[in-house]
Amino acid sequence: MTRTIRSPRRRGAAAAAALTALLPAGCAGGDTTTEPAEETTASAAEDVPHGYVEGAEETAEQQTRLLLADPATGEAGVLDLISEEFHPLTDTDDVTALTALTGDGRFAHLRTAEGTTLVDTGAWTTDHGDHVHHYRAAVREFGALPGGPVAVRADAGVLVATAEDGGASVLPRRPLEEHDATELPEAEPLDGRFAAPVVPFREHLVALDAAGADPTVTVLTREGGEHDRWETTCEEPLGDAVTRRGVVLGCADKALLVTEADGEFAVEEIPYPEGTDPADRAESFHHRSGSNALAALAGREAVWFLDVTEREWRRVETGPVVATTTAGEEGPLLALSDDGTLTSYDVTDGSPLASTADPLTGPVPADGDLPAPVIEITTSRAYVNDAASGTVLEIDHADDLRVARSFDAGPVPALMVEAGR
Repeated sequence: MTRTIRSPRRRGAAAAAALTALLPAGCAGGDTTTEPAEETTASAAEDVPHGYVEGAEETAEQQTRLLLADPATGEAGVLDLISEEFHPLTDTDDVTALTALTGDGRFAHLRTAEGTTLVDTGAWTTDHGDHVHHYRAAVREFGALPGGPVAVRADAGVLVATAEDGGASVLPRRPLEEHDATELPEAEPLDGRFAAPVVPFREHLVALDAAGADPTVTVLTREGGEHDRWETTCEEPLGDAVTRRGVVLGCADKALLVTEADGEFAVEEIPYPEGTDPADRAESFHHRSGSNALAALAGREAVWFLDVTEREWRRVETGPVVATTTAGEEGPLLALSDDGTLTSYDVTDGSPLASTADPLTGPVPADGDLPAPVIEITTSRAYVNDAASGTVLEIDHADDLRVARSFDAGPVPALMVEAGR
C-alpha cells in the first residue's frame, strides 16, 4: 500500500511546461526565435552531423567500461570491454585507502577518508528520448572535488557533492564534458544542511532537509531555491536511486518515491511489508540504469526486489548473500552467495531460474579484509569482480548465467563501477 502526497503549492512551472510542450520538438535544444539565421551560421550547422561531439567518437553500440580500483594500494584504471584494453590512472597520489567507488554512467567518483577524486571514464550514452547516441573518448583525470570526502550524485546537467557534515555544492556538468577540459568548474554551495546525498532530478534537486528533528523531503531549484516542501519525514535515511518513475529514498520503515509530472512534484510512501525486521531494511539500492526496479540486500539471508511501478516490495529468500542487482521489472534478479555462486531469480515469485556451475569468486567472509564483490548489470550482461583471483567475469544473464568472458588486466578489482550508459 502506498500513499501519495501532492505538492502543497501550485506552481507556474506547470503552465510553463504545458506551453513548452506546444513548441516544435527537436533532438537538440536551441533558440526558438523565428528570425532567420545568418547564412554562415546555417551553413556551419549543416556541416555538423547530428549527434556530433567534439573530441569523441560516436559508435553504433554502447561502450561499456569498468573502473577498477584496489583500496590497499590506490592503483586504479579503466577497463575498456570493447577493445579489452586497460587504461591505468596516472594521477593517483590522492587515491589511496579507497572507501567507496561510485559513478553516474560517465564520471567515476573515487572516495577516500580525505577526499573524492573525479575521473572521466571516456564512455557514455546520451538519451534523446526517442533515440540514443553512444560515445567513446579518452580517459581523463580531474582531481579532487571540493568539500573533502563527498558523496556525488549527478544527471545530464549537474553534479551535486554532499559532504559528511551535510553541506552540499553544485557543479555544472557541461564544462566537464568539454574535450579539452582539464580543471573542475567552480562549485556553487547550497544553503542549509542535508541528511543524505542531494539528488538531481528533472532539472531540480531532491533533498532531505536536516533542519528538523527528522529529515523532511524538499525539492530545490538548481540554484538552491526552495521549490516544494513536505512534512513527510524520512527517519534514518540510507540509500537512494534514480529510476524512470522517480527518485527513491531509503528510510527506516519505508521507501519514499519523489515523482514529477507536468512540473508538479509529489511524494509517495512505500512501506516495508508488515513485520519486517529493522535489521533487514535496505541500506543501498542496485539496478540497471534506466530501469524501474531496484534490488537491495535484506540482511544476510535474503534480498529485496522493489518494483517501483507497482510500488511494491518483494522479499526473496536466497540464503547467505553478499551482492545483488536486477535488470529491471521483468528481471532477472541476481544474487551472489557468500560462497561465490551466482543465482538468478524470477522477480514475480522469487523462484530460482539458474545458478553458475562453479563459484565465480572465492568465499566472502562477513568480516573479510577485502570489500564484498559487486554485480554491475546491463541489458544483456552482468559483471562480477573477484578480488581474491584478480579477475572480472562477464556473465550472460539471459543464457543460464553463462560465463562469456574473463578479464585479469589492471589492479586487484576490489572495487568496481560500470560506465558507458
